[in-house]
Amino acid sequence: MKDIKIIFFDIESTKVDIRNKLLSFSDTISEKTLEALKRLQEKGVKLCLATGRGPMLVPHFEGVEFDAFLTYNGSYCYDHSGTLYNSNCIPLKDIERIIKNADKMGKPVALATKDRMAANGKDQDLIDYYAFGNAEVDVAEDFEDIKKEKVYQVLMGARVEEYQEILKGVQGAEITAWWDRAVDIIPVNAGKGAGIEKMLKHYGIDKSQAMAFGDGNNDIEMLKAVGNGIAMANASDDLKAVADEICGDVSEDGIYHYCLEKRLI
Repeated sequence: MKDIKIIFFDIESTKVDIRNKLLSFSDTISEKTLEALKRLQEKGVKLCLATGRGPMLVPHFEGVEFDAFLTYNGSYCYDHSGTLYNSNCIPLKDIERIIKNADKMGKPVALATKDRMAANGKDQDLIDYYAFGNAEVDVAEDFEDIKKEKVYQVLMGARVEEYQEILKGVQGAEITAWWDRAVDIIPVNAGKGAGIEKMLKHYGIDKSQAMAFGDGNNDIEMLKAVGNGIAMANASDDLKAVADEICGDVSEDGIYHYCLEKRLI
């Protein structure tokens, strides 16, 4: 294994067994995983949190500070020096089309800007989806104004068979999902893979020197974008199919044991 210089972690989903549809969790990680992160940083490895959440909802863990953040599934990336990558946002005409399509389906949507998530209503799917980030749905009185801002992501409850209806007439956005009851709608050509490519270029790091851990279908492009893509044992079958290797279950400190076995720590 070539010298690893950066590792991307989908921490919030690799802490839960999504196959069992757990609807709540705390922003904590095990002592072993925390130890692995600390030891990786001590060896000079950059740690990047790769998440579907926005900057205002990224988790923080006592004892370790991530070097960079890939948020909104790669649409907005930053580190402690400032913004590294800011993708094209979803065009207003597509936002309006998605809202119209969702309304016909009887579904509310939430719009995500850099600093806020605002919804035009809520249903159980959206409430439960927010709960993964320990957040509550904000039904905004100024929703019409929010949709005119830079929107990086649209969230809504949905099933796979509804994807086509959601995107009917939409050209500048696409769906990514890691849970079977909700979707993140992101700009076309965005996604974690695109965000990682931009970040690697910024830091001057070769793909072969990058690693990623994930377990959801929205991690597929992330694992493809690095030289060493690792799926957790509790990952989706689709993700395992594209992974270079599979490590232990998150509940069994899979990240720690993998890093130890590969002499990364």
